[in-house]
Amino acid sequence: MKKQLLTITMLIGFVIVANGQKKGTFGILAKYEIKSDGGWDYLTIDQKTNNIFVSHGNQVNVLSKNGDSIGVIKNTLGVHGIAIVNAVGKGYTSNGKLGTCTVFDLKNFVVLGQIKVGENPDAIFYDDYSKKVIVFNGKSKDASIIDPQNDKVLATVPLGGKPEAGVSDDKGNIFVNIEDTGEIVSFESRTFKVTARYKLKNGEEPSGLAIDRATSRLFTVCGNKLMLVLDSKTGAQVASLPIGEGCDGVVFDKQAKLIYSSNGEGTVTVVKEKSANKFKVVETVKSEMGARTIALNESTGRIFLPTASFEKSTIAGQRPKRISGTFRVLEIGK
Repeated sequence: MKKQLLTITMLIGFVIVANGQKKGTFGILAKYEIKSDGGWDYLTIDQKTNNIFVSHGNQVNVLSKNGDSIGVIKNTLGVHGIAIVNAVGKGYTSNGKLGTCTVFDLKNFVVLGQIKVGENPDAIFYDDYSKKVIVFNGKSKDASIIDPQNDKVLATVPLGGKPEAGVSDDKGNIFVNIEDTGEIVSFESRTFKVTARYKLKNGEEPSGLAIDRATSRLFTVCGNKLMLVLDSKTGAQVASLPIGEGCDGVVFDKQAKLIYSSNGEGTVTVVKEKSANKFKVVETVKSEMGARTIALNESTGRIFLPTASFEKSTIAGQRPKRISGTFRVLEIGK
């Protein structure tokens, strides 16, 4: 994920329900406010409990499905992502500043231990097929494979570039965006061997990645405002679609056959998968500036995006300054 600011204080969460939107269209349904300071990156939803885990500065804030604050996982310096492993009742955070993963209990959020991984661990997810936690390390340009049964690193996979988000096809293959080389790398989840490198045509600095396992389609969002669709088996590019500025995340709703790109400019691009080779942008949803990462609640079909308020910059090209105490998570749906 992109670089984040790293200062944090305690949180207080509460909900502001937004005004309704036109029937049949997407809009902001609620805002879950977290009264603390700090940058952010990924957020993850526990699909079993619907709890929302939000990386925020040097800790992870945990919200209930209703947006209530129910826990904090502290001392995760430079945290980027969170992986949920319900099979063993544990979660894992990727701590960019520490080069570690924090292991915590999913029931009470108590820290159980630390695992040393590569340099600047960033994106992280649990692969149901291999039953391993996959950690992508941005600075050391590799992936650490963790066995959640004993919390040991089984292997390190060199990737040949800076990894961003990754996914599994649930058939033994892991795919990951390589930001600095503009490609998707595939490796086997059990042998840990790289098997393919898919060069992206016209796609620059790929970040978010999602997959439709039924059609074997990969959805990668790129810094030059494009979503590319690839055949995961061959790497063939089957579609290119326009998205908004500043994208850093994408999710696929397999029930609705919709792909959502979260764009930091303050929009969400909604793409409909009509068939394996036919895709169409069907809506551009207004979110809020800075809302560049995204998570999907699979049971409700609603999406969640973290952001904050910013001061207007008076200098051209200067990044706007975040306003302290305005961090929040948006819930978007119909």
